[in-house]
Amino acid sequence: MQPFENRVRLEINLAAVAANFQEIRRRVAPCRLMPVLKANAYGLGGRRIGTMLRDAGAAAFGVAEINEALELAPLGLPVQILGNLLPDEVAPAVEAGLWCPVNDLESARRISAEAVHRNRRAAVQLTIDTGMGRLGMIAERAAAEIMEIRRLPNLELRGIYSHFSSAFLRYDDYNNRQLAKFKALLMELQAQGLTFEDVHMAASDALNNFPESCRTPFTLARCGINLYGYCDPAVTPAMHLIPAVELKTRLAAVRILDAGAAIGYGRMHRLLKPTRVGTIAAGYADGLPLALSNRGYVLVRGTLCPVLGRISMDYTTISLENVPDAAPGDEVVCIGTQGDAAVTLEDWAQLKGTHVYDLLCSFGTRVGRVYLHG
Repeated sequence: MQPFENRVRLEINLAAVAANFQEIRRRVAPCRLMPVLKANAYGLGGRRIGTMLRDAGAAAFGVAEINEALELAPLGLPVQILGNLLPDEVAPAVEAGLWCPVNDLESARRISAEAVHRNRRAAVQLTIDTGMGRLGMIAERAAAEIMEIRRLPNLELRGIYSHFSSAFLRYDDYNNRQLAKFKALLMELQAQGLTFEDVHMAASDALNNFPESCRTPFTLARCGINLYGYCDPAVTPAMHLIPAVELKTRLAAVRILDAGAAIGYGRMHRLLKPTRVGTIAAGYADGLPLALSNRGYVLVRGTLCPVLGRISMDYTTISLENVPDAAPGDEVVCIGTQGDAAVTLEDWAQLKGTHVYDLLCSFGTRVGRVYLHG
């Protein structure tokens, strides 16, 4: 039996993603651009989006861990693991020809030994901790360690990179100190005859707030959330980006409930008068944040309809007072535009007290991904 169409669908506009990629590429030129497709491209489909970005001119792909890298490797572009490699992941990473991260001398030795064992060269990128406090060699002490790594056999020291901790803050001296530490290390290594093809530090927030991180000595820039038209809420966008996703479902039921009727778990809402209400076929299992309970809105027939009561796992109740002609089966826009009205991912983020990264990664597995080309 053929399955029915998904009740909830996430529409991903590939034309918008492509336009955002080209806008970002213009912003960072002459740096090359590495899309970061970790977490299945923020839940939007790594292989599908990766194929489009490869054809659009991406220099390489960035991911967080080895399984993500192995999924993208068949697309034919270099894939860099931006996090780390666990000891048992070194062999498959070297075998697949991935760009391996080197977080310290010991990890470099493991990669070198595996490359020698396979009689091949392994391309590595050196991870520098300039103040993120997560992974990598401490910038102030990294030079001596890197010179030891340089002597290891069968390693191609292709690149070196770091990461801002607070690039969403434009006027933050800590960011400037991170940038200065990284540049000082590059100069120290250059004085010892060591340079790199790939030098990168900027990701989406820095592309907007710190354009200097896309200028000499940097040769590569990373982009993640900007590809889909979004920024951190603290960032003032420096580029014209197009939101690329819309979340839609349908009305499952329409009823008139009496005054005093309780709505949802915990009876979070009681009707003050007889009210026309609708039940939509989406809940928190599909990615609707619980924070929208009694506060959020969806769109039905171009009209904003408030959420009533607590969102449940599979369904959400809304008021249809202002949409008297709404009927079961009608399209409901949870994120996106309908008529002249809109509900944005940023609206959700504000209600939840989070950022759009969190929300993009939260759409459930039963949400169908639909790819549009215009």
